[in-house]
Amino acid sequence: MSQQKVDQYKKEKYNRKKQLEIEKRTQLTYRIAGSIVAIALVGWIGFSIYSRAEANKPASYTEVNMNAINDYMGTLN
Repeated sequence: MSQQKVDQYKKEKYNRKKQLEIEKRTQLTYRIAGSIVAIALVGWIGFSIYSRAEANKPASYTEVNMNAINDYMGTLN
């Protein structure tokens, strides 16, 4: 081996722990970012499905017979 290769090997060996820490940190960052994106995507899809289901749901109406109240109010005058 030439002296240049030996020096480069020593330098790589000396910085190996730092390099592994940096790689682990970047992998963790990518995993966290990917998880956040996946959770947001699933939430968005779920909300879209829910809002479409609610929009297609028929509105319910209730009829109220007000005759008794009108008769009572009429007798008060």
